[in-house]
Order: sequence, then C-alpha cells, then structure tokens
Amino acid sequence: MAESSLTSAKARKTRTQSFEHAPPFMSSSSGPLTEELQCSICLDVFTDPVTTPCGHNFCKTCLNKCWDNSQTCSCPYCKETFKQRPDLKINTTLRQLVDHYKKKSLMKTTDVLCDTCEGRKLKALKSCLVCQSSYCETHLEPHLRVTRLKKHKLMDPVSNLEDYICQKHEKPLDLFCRDDQTCVCLICSVTDHKNHNTVPVEEESEKKTKLMKTQKDVQQMILNRIKKLQNVKHSAEVRKRNTEKEKTAHVKFLTDLTRSIERCRTELLEKMEEQQKAAEKQEEELIEELEQEITELKMRNTELEQLSHTEDHLHLLQIYSSLYSPKNTRNWPEISVKTHESLETLRRALTQLKNTIDEKLTQTVSTELKWMQQYAVDVTLDPDTASPYLILSDDGKQVRDGDIEQKLSDKPERFDKCLCVLGKEGFSSGRFYFEVQVKGKTEWDLGVARESINRKGKITLSPSNGYWTVWLRNGNEYKACDDPPVSLCLRVNPQRVGVFVDYEEGLVSFYDVESSSHIYSYTGQSFTEKLYPYFSPSLNYEGKNSNPLIITPVNDNK
Repeated sequence: MAESSLTSAKARKTRTQSFEHAPPFMSSSSGPLTEELQCSICLDVFTDPVTTPCGHNFCKTCLNKCWDNSQTCSCPYCKETFKQRPDLKINTTLRQLVDHYKKKSLMKTTDVLCDTCEGRKLKALKSCLVCQSSYCETHLEPHLRVTRLKKHKLMDPVSNLEDYICQKHEKPLDLFCRDDQTCVCLICSVTDHKNHNTVPVEEESEKKTKLMKTQKDVQQMILNRIKKLQNVKHSAEVRKRNTEKEKTAHVKFLTDLTRSIERCRTELLEKMEEQQKAAEKQEEELIEELEQEITELKMRNTELEQLSHTEDHLHLLQIYSSLYSPKNTRNWPEISVKTHESLETLRRALTQLKNTIDEKLTQTVSTELKWMQQYAVDVTLDPDTASPYLILSDDGKQVRDGDIEQKLSDKPERFDKCLCVLGKEGFSSGRFYFEVQVKGKTEWDLGVARESINRKGKITLSPSNGYWTVWLRNGNEYKACDDPPVSLCLRVNPQRVGVFVDYEEGLVSFYDVESSSHIYSYTGQSFTEKLYPYFSPSLNYEGKNSNPLIITPVNDNK
C-alpha cells in the first residue's frame, strides 16, 4: 500500500514546500463567530460595518434598508431615535477584523473520509504519511497493533497527503528548515539543506501556534476596546444630552423667576404711582378747602370786628347765631391721620413685595439645593492628613479638637500646626456635594482644597492659596475667605451646611440646608488638579466649642 501511494505521489504536480503550505497541525484554525462580528439585523457576519451615534454596529445595507422603510431613524438595537438621519461612515477597524475572520473561515478544512471503507465511507480518524491513506477508527486498528505499522507516521486526517511527502525523496516532511522557511524530509536535511537550522515540524508548529494564539488574543483585545470605546462615546452623548436638558430647565426656571419679579416690580411701581397721584390730588383739594376756610374765617372776623362797634343790638342778635356757628369744615386732625394711613398702606405694600421676593428666592434655593443633592458623595475623613491635635471617630465621620498633641508620624500630607483634616477621596471632574453638621459650635471652617496646598506651619485660607472656604468666629461672625474676604450677614445660624462643587464650571457654593438659604458662592474659578473636602473644628476653648463637625448623610432630617 505504501509503495502504491508513493508511486502515485510522483505523478502529482510538484508543490512548493514552504511553511505557508505546511501541514495543518502547524496552523491555528479560526475561532467561532462572536457577537461583535455579527449584524443584529441579518444575523450574519458584517458587510461594510457602520456605527450609529448610539454606538451599535450594523451592515451598511441592512441599516439603510431599515431606515428607508421607516418614517423615523432609530437604532434597531436600542431604539434611540435621531432627529436627523446620520451620515454613516464605514468602521474600517471593524471591517478589517471581519475580513480577517472571513479569510480564516475559508481556510478551515472539510471532513476527510476513510480511504479503506467500502460503500458508505466513515469519517477518517488519522492519516498515515507512509501509507499515504486516511483511516477511520476501525481500519486504523492495525496501525495501533502491528509492530511494523506502529512505526508509521500518523497525523490528524487531511485530504492533501501529497503536500506532506517530499516529492524528491518520497519521505515524510518531518523537519522544518528555518533558514529557507520550508518543510523538508530527513534526506533533504543532510543534502540540500546540510548545515541549515532544521527542527522537528512539531516544535516549529508549537511556536507558530503560540504566535497565532497571541495574535488571536490581540484581536480579541481590539474588539473589547472597540466595544468599550463605543460605550464611552454613548455615555458621553447621554451625559451631554442630560446636561443640555438640565441647563434648559434651569434657564427656564430662572427666566420665569426673573419675569415674575419684574412683573411684581412693575405692579408695585404702578401702584405707587397711582397712590402718589391720589395723594397729590387729595393734597390739592385739602389746600383749596383750607384756603377757602381761611378766607371765610377772615371775612367772619372782619364782620365781627365791625359789629363790635355798632349799637344796633337787634341786628347784632339777628346775625350773631350765624357768625358764631361756623359752616361745616373738615376735621384737620382726622385728615392728618388718613394721610398717615396712606403712607402705612404704602409701607405694607413694600413689605408684601419684599416677602414675595424672599419667598420666591427661598423656593429657588430649595429647588437648586434639591437638584444639587443628587450629586451627594460619601465623604470620609483621611487620618493621614489630620493634625496631631485632632481626634477622629472610628467611622471617619466626626472630628473635634483634642487639646493634646498626639504622637503621629509627620507625613508630607499631614497638617502639623493648623487644626485641619481632608477627605480621603479627591475629585478632578464632574459635580459633588456633601453636608456637615455644625450645631452647637462657635467656630469652624468648611470647604474644599486643592491637592498641592501647603500643609505645614501657618496657613492662610484663600483661593489663591488653594482653599475655597467659609468660616464662623465668635458664635455669629461669618466670613467667606475670598480674595479679599467677604463678611456674611445671615438671618439664622446654620445648623447643617451643604457644600456643592461643579469642577468644570469653576463653582463652589455653600448652603444652609435646614432653612434652604444660600450662604456664599465662589464663581469663575479655574481648577487644574484634584479637590478634597476640607474641615477644621477649630479650638476647643475650654469646652465652649467642644462639639465635633459631623459629616451627615444627605436628606437625613434627624
């Protein structure tokens, strides 16, 4: 059987025995189709893959047909609708991976049948390089039992056995010449390839298999990163749309508030003008009446003067009654009271407007505060930054002055003199919010600080030094430590202070949580590094300021 196979092999067309045409046991087969390479519309491998703005991939033809048959353009996968039909560009990276997959799929071998079976041939289990035949499990049995046949070279079944035989020496291609990058037989290795670097085919195949496996891993990494990139782009689009919606809502709210205040102001001015005109008209009438009464009284006085010298007592008695009893005149003290009441009415109108404006401002701050509280973060104090004089609770939520210096390692991040401590986590983007209970304290500092602040010796709180804070001194003196500092006049002493930061907008705001009132805001700041929550409970002052600062859960009304 071996001689017949070798003779027939001589008549076959000579093939180049390069590594590219090496036996299948030296090459890796393509992996199964993954969902990353499959269109969810046609459920087949991508053809000219394109990516939608929401980050999903489809065949270009499939997606265009889908949109041509619809009134709207939406993603067939996540159903997101686009206002305008997107301009689809082919995803070149994904297309390269698809082409590679298709190429590998075409390289897969078909089933090899047993050469010995008569009638219906069974699937071959092994191919023999010496016999130049393939055998099913039954017909392979002699090669596993007969001593002479056990020496034959067996391999996984292939249909092109001639490619595994040296056409010149009719010997199995057992070796690989690394110098010429081709498979050779044992005779070739001592003749045409003498002194060349030859190794067993299995050894070179194992090396190439590892290389192919590495390539496959890299391809999978590329797919994973493409998917992650698409997810990031999608998240960025969603965040951008949400931000635009938030901005639109806030602009509308503030616009409505401004219009409402302007309307109240206009109504008040109109009312004041009406009252002013009414008062002026009343004054003119009163002056006219008063002047008329004065004239009449002067005339009556003249008549009385004349009658005082007459002796016509009868006439005097006749007119005395009319002269003595004056005509109906205004009660001038009452007029003064009514004028005062008009001024009082005006004052009440002014007070009512002020209360209306204050109420609307309170509603605005409440709405803003509720919106900010959605960005609440879990802040925990960092003991590595705490001054040796401070005492922190076990859960890292409370800090107070302990009066006595503790023996702690002097780390670069620790405040050594000032009674300060930072939060553990820093923030370099987005928005964050936290609340601190200051109830019962006469002094405290709160805010945020940048990572590179000076933590040794005396510290001056100001934005130029990396601190955005407000403080309390002497029980009722509040100040924003701005450049320059700003004294604050608060209606009530805050019991819980909320701190909100918008990193990109350069905003740091402070709020009285319980009264829903605004305390102070730093605006137009430029942040270039991480910001950390900043706390200082200040000195104990012999127990007068012994209460701790407490980081409280947001919306906790206890």
